[in-house]
Amino acid sequence: MCKTRRSENHKLIRLGKMEIEIQNHISHLGRFTVKSSENDRLLDEACTMLSELLPPLGRMASKMSTASSDAKGTTAKPSSTDDSTLPLDEVDKNISIELITEDDAEEVLKLLKKFFFKDEPLNTFVNLGECKELEKYSTKNLHEHCSFKAVNGRGEIVGVNVNGVINRPKETDDPPAKLADGCEHPKFKKIMALMDYIDEHFNIFDLYPDVDRILDIKIMSVDSRYRGLGIAGKLTDRTMQYVKDNSIKLVHVLCSSHFSARVMEKMSFEEVYKLNYSDYLVNGEQVFDPEKPHTAARILVKRLA
Repeated sequence: MCKTRRSENHKLIRLGKMEIEIQNHISHLGRFTVKSSENDRLLDEACTMLSELLPPLGRMASKMSTASSDAKGTTAKPSSTDDSTLPLDEVDKNISIELITEDDAEEVLKLLKKFFFKDEPLNTFVNLGECKELEKYSTKNLHEHCSFKAVNGRGEIVGVNVNGVINRPKETDDPPAKLADGCEHPKFKKIMALMDYIDEHFNIFDLYPDVDRILDIKIMSVDSRYRGLGIAGKLTDRTMQYVKDNSIKLVHVLCSSHFSARVMEKMSFEEVYKLNYSDYLVNGEQVFDPEKPHTAARILVKRLA
């Protein structure tokens, strides 16, 4: 990644051992340096799996004050129970990690729509907007009871790790339906078509013939006001404990974000597949060209046995 030249328009943000240099007039990252592979703050700041890093940082900076401006420019006082408007030292730090159930779907979606959906690089590139199909896609595996939530002392969900279990297909099984088939949202259909393309060109079970079940990490997201408290690390630890308890040998994640892929590498995940966005063409034309450094979709795995 290229380094940008320092100027008066730069701001330096220090987050623990992670240092980011941001140019005010650009929306992409100038420098990203990790000095520790076991840094919970790094996990929390890059925890929105498949998502862009800078918008959450922008939101975090904008919420350092206890009041904000509404669309008309007037000053609106925050709710006394909304930690997203509070300084970090005033948020409820009494956090517990719990299993997500189907009853949590509405609250999980509330968090994802606020901190994940609009920041994921492909969503941002196509300007996805409201998408009920994405909401359904994000919560369809909750019934498997392998996803986890971070809950504060008031019972509010402030972080999630949404997972799903993938079983090796049987020879007698019908070919799985393509994700893009029947997708009515034209922009989301483009993203689903990319997922179908990857599925057609890479089969994780071919690479690991002795593995019959895989845990797929679909989404990791933490409320921006709670980042830096090690919540993403705790969610990940609980997920890995689930994997061990259920004798699952492989953990899998598809990253469309450069930052999330870097985080997984720091957690000893290894790349097994990469598709550059410039190489994914439909009718001879490139479909996705998100902001740099998001240049590829990557599959990373971690073997546990």
